[in-house]
Amino acid sequence: MVNRAPLHLKATGFTLIELLVVMAIIATLLSIVAPRYFGAIDKTKETVLRQDLGIMRNAIDQFYSDTGKYPIDLMELVDKGYMRKVPVDPFTESDQTWIAVPPKNESESGVYDVHSGYNGRALDGSYYEEW
Repeated sequence: MVNRAPLHLKATGFTLIELLVVMAIIATLLSIVAPRYFGAIDKTKETVLRQDLGIMRNAIDQFYSDTGKYPIDLMELVDKGYMRKVPVDPFTESDQTWIAVPPKNESESGVYDVHSGYNGRALDGSYYEEW
């Protein structure tokens, strides 16, 4: 006697066509969601950059108001307690890339203003280094 499998059992699984249809649906959904996701990341980085610049400029103004001179560098603001630490630029991911702008009055020295060291364009078309 030979053991044979019953004829009514079928192989289970998905066909190639079914798999391709599912992959096409997933690709379509990703093409809709991905641009919104990356746009949201850039917008968030811009918001953080604006906030960091505002905090540093406020600390520079307070330092000048208290001492009558501008800080030598951003670390002086940290050392004197005007900021806890120099913030990290969200685009360059470093706290060393800030561009310190000297005062327009040549008789004074120090950091009058600060800009981002990143040279890309913002979502509104302006350059980050001009903010």
